[in-house]
Amino acid sequence: MISSSLRRIVEKGDKMALEGRLTDKIAVITGAGSGIGLAIAGRFAEQGARIALLDIDAESLEAARQHFSSAGIVVETMVCDVAQKDSVAEAFRRVDDTLGSTQILVNNAGIAHVGNVLNTEEEDLDRLYAVNIKGVAFCAREAVSRMLERSGGVILNLASIASHIGLEDRFAYSMTKGAVFTMTRSIATDYMKQGIRCNCVAPARVHTPFVDGFIRDNYPGKEKEKFEELSQYQPMGRMARPEEVADLALFLCSDESAFITGHSFPVDGGVMVI
Repeated sequence: MISSSLRRIVEKGDKMALEGRLTDKIAVITGAGSGIGLAIAGRFAEQGARIALLDIDAESLEAARQHFSSAGIVVETMVCDVAQKDSVAEAFRRVDDTLGSTQILVNNAGIAHVGNVLNTEEEDLDRLYAVNIKGVAFCAREAVSRMLERSGGVILNLASIASHIGLEDRFAYSMTKGAVFTMTRSIATDYMKQGIRCNCVAPARVHTPFVDGFIRDNYPGKEKEKFEELSQYQPMGRMARPEEVADLALFLCSDESAFITGHSFPVDGGVMVI
C-alpha cells in the first residue's frame, strides 16, 4: 500500500517535498515491505531521508521498491530475518556500503500470536521471543555501535498498547511488547549522554494488510462483522491508519523531538483513556 505522502509526490511530482526534516539522514526500517513499516518509509522519504528497507518477505520488498521507484525515489531493499544475528549484521554492513552509517533505526518488524497462558506452547514463546525481542536487540546493537561513532542517532521501537495494559488472549505477544518498552527505556538510559535517543510507539489496532489477512484466514464468511468488532474496540470507533503511526514516527525521529527519550507514545484511539 503506497502511503498518502508518497502518492502526493508521485501525482504532483513535488520534488520540494523531498527536502525536509530528515534531509540526507540514513534510516533503516525493519518490516518495511508493507503496513506500518512501508508507511513510515514513505513519510521519511517525503522528508528527504535516505532509506534502507529490511523485510523477510522478498516479494513485498520488491513491491515497495517499485512504489518508491515510481516516485523517482531510490531506496535500498534487503531481505533480512531479524531473528538471525548474522542476517542482521549482514544487512547493516550492506547499508554501510550503499548508504553509509545508520543514523535512524525504526524497529518495526514483529509478529503476533493469539493465546493465553494455558494454550500458548513453548514453540510459540520461542518464535515470538526470537522475532519481537531478539530481533529488536540485534538491530539496536548494530545501530548503536554505529551511532556511537557518529556521536548520536535515533532509535524508534514499535511496541503496542499491550506493553501497558492487559489484552485478552495475547499472553505471549504482550510479554514481548512489554520487553520492547523496557528495552526502549534501557537503551535511552544507557546512551543519552552519547547523544542517542530511543523511544517507542504503542499502537492499538492498525488497519494493515496483516489485519485483513488475519480476519480472512480466521473468520471466513464473517470478515465484515469481525472487522467492525475489531474497529469498535477503539473508543473512537475505528482502527488507526498506518500513516497516523508514521506521522508520530517522523516527529520522534526528527530534531523536533530532540528533548524526548525513553518514552512510550500510545496511538490508541482512546483505549487507554477509557
